[in-house]
Amino acid sequence: MGTLILLRHGESAWNARHLFTGWTDVGLTARGEQQAMRCGELLREAGLVPDAVHSSALTRATRTADLVARSAGVRGKRIAAHWRLNERHYGALQGREKSDVLKEFGEERFRLWRRSYDAAPPPVAEGAPGDVSDDPRYAYAPRTLLPRTESLADVTARLLPYWHEAVVPDLRAGRTTLVVAHSNSLRALVAHLDRMSRQEVPGLNIPTAMPLRYDLGEDLAPLVRGGRYLDPPAAAAAAAEVAAEGFRSSRATR
Repeated sequence: MGTLILLRHGESAWNARHLFTGWTDVGLTARGEQQAMRCGELLREAGLVPDAVHSSALTRATRTADLVARSAGVRGKRIAAHWRLNERHYGALQGREKSDVLKEFGEERFRLWRRSYDAAPPPVAEGAPGDVSDDPRYAYAPRTLLPRTESLADVTARLLPYWHEAVVPDLRAGRTTLVVAHSNSLRALVAHLDRMSRQEVPGLNIPTAMPLRYDLGEDLAPLVRGGRYLDPPAAAAAAAEVAAEGFRSSRATR
């Protein structure tokens, strides 16, 4: 069985501003590009140069995947990009500052929308910015499957077909397989791999630009639950920052 590497993209322009991003297609910051290249170096140093690379269809993930692959020394490998690995659609919250949403709706609802398994934010209105149903970038996807908001359960349901049909065959072929995606698409995948209960899911935070290694058995169950970050102390600190998002305003950090 191959080795699975999960990686959340480098810092994006909206990460830096503490905005709900979702399916909004924003690029990496200069810091995010540097983070991606460092991730490639970490993979190379760990002897984990990817044989197969999968990415979401969003620019911040595809750019990260490309920089990681080049920095790690990957040669001649096509990056497979697919909408099923996209970030969770945050509905009407997309583009809003997290601290403002916290102030307007209160901590309980804010935490439910960000970290629960079942709760979805209010949907974006049909035809409004954020409605991707007529976006030409997703013309290959069934229109009825394109979301206007999502819970983590919804993300899991649309991600798992790609996992089984595209990623698992690479792993079963013994390939070191890199998946570059997002906070919530990776939360959905980690919760699936680790067979997490719904009570455990709210405490799961995926840090930006921290490679997470999973060694899987023949049944695709992790040999070590939770996997192993290549830089555990830095990953723990970064995950704590993710958990605190919204509780500090970007205005205070500018």
